[in-house]
Amino acid sequence: MTNQYDVAIAGAGIVGMSTALWAQRRGLKAVICDANSPGSGTTFGSACTMATYACVPINSPSVITSLPSLLFSKQSPLTINYLYALKHWRWMLSFLLNCRQSRVDAIGAELGALLRQADAGLDPLIEDIKAEDLMVEEDCLYVWSTKKGFDGAAKGNDLRRRQGVEMEELNASDVRALEPALQMPIYRGLRFRGTRFILHPQKLVERMQRRFAELGGVTLLSSVNSVTFNDVGTTANLADGTSVNAGHFVVAAGAHSKSIDGAGLEKVPLGVERGYHVTYANHRNKLSRPVGWAEAGLYATPMELGLRFAGTVELDDLNAPPTLERGAYLRRRATEMFGSLDGDADDWLGYRPTLPDALPVIGPSTVSDRIIHAFGHQHIGLTLGGLTGRMVTDIVTGKERTPNVSGIGSQRFHQG
Repeated sequence: MTNQYDVAIAGAGIVGMSTALWAQRRGLKAVICDANSPGSGTTFGSACTMATYACVPINSPSVITSLPSLLFSKQSPLTINYLYALKHWRWMLSFLLNCRQSRVDAIGAELGALLRQADAGLDPLIEDIKAEDLMVEEDCLYVWSTKKGFDGAAKGNDLRRRQGVEMEELNASDVRALEPALQMPIYRGLRFRGTRFILHPQKLVERMQRRFAELGGVTLLSSVNSVTFNDVGTTANLADGTSVNAGHFVVAAGAHSKSIDGAGLEKVPLGVERGYHVTYANHRNKLSRPVGWAEAGLYATPMELGLRFAGTVELDDLNAPPTLERGAYLRRRATEMFGSLDGDADDWLGYRPTLPDALPVIGPSTVSDRIIHAFGHQHIGLTLGGLTGRMVTDIVTGKERTPNVSGIGSQRFHQG
């Protein structure tokens, strides 16, 4: 077998395209395989925040104590298809076991180590593709409407402090002085220092793809069905009937990664958090920065397309139809935040790849070192995409991975 490329990458989202650019920076010849246009999937629908403060996993002891209200309240940011939950009970049980405080602290430390390097993974790519105009250097706010909610987040916020997150506690007057358009009740806020957001994440990835092409990279508009390997390389078999030979194969297909046969994913409990957004085209100027509303489980972000409300979690099958109530929930919460919002509003459903321990999978497959996993970033794929690309390229080139986080390979699901 003669390798056509050094690296073949399944997935043209922020992770896959970042991997391709980092591979080129190291002198490697790369190809991207994806049936959809670059950045058009989950990357497009994100809340647009570079959430370097997001070391607190969605798992927490409060999830267990709050489970009745999360499951049954109409104001809950969580929706579960119970038939889906019963079918995937092992995943659900594993998630709950990871809600122990000892596990939350350990997971937070792993996430913190990644997030502290996130900007170093993305910034060289931003400079290379000349995308500074898409980045807004502005602190992010996170707001609680109730004392109960804020007090319940104390352990999580302490975890942030231990992981070096720079943040400032604000009272209601402080928050309203920064963002006077907010109308919902405000008890306390946190201002995360040194953060930023992206005006249009799909445009960011499209510029990555153009630069990739300028440097000789190849993009194939077909998904990967399966991969085989031997001592010298891999063969990716595409849905259009063709195949690609490469020294290494990278699985960066997000929530769709387990559909690639032969990649060593049988024991990896990759699930999907279906996330929604509603974007109001007329109201970008309501905010100067992203504002997360803790109790509502959403972010409001001013972006190029308008004011986007993104968030909530729906546990259901990847191919299930959209749940209309999720969009209605976001619209209702948007009205609580800002009052009546007029004009066109775009609804969207996407798929966050998620593991029950809230950590991504980054590292060689258990079946072959020539197959590398790079998926499962849950709510922080946009933030960690650039770093993941650099880490994957470190593995391909035999360079020591930075940061060398030990607990994020797929091997953790093969132990015990």
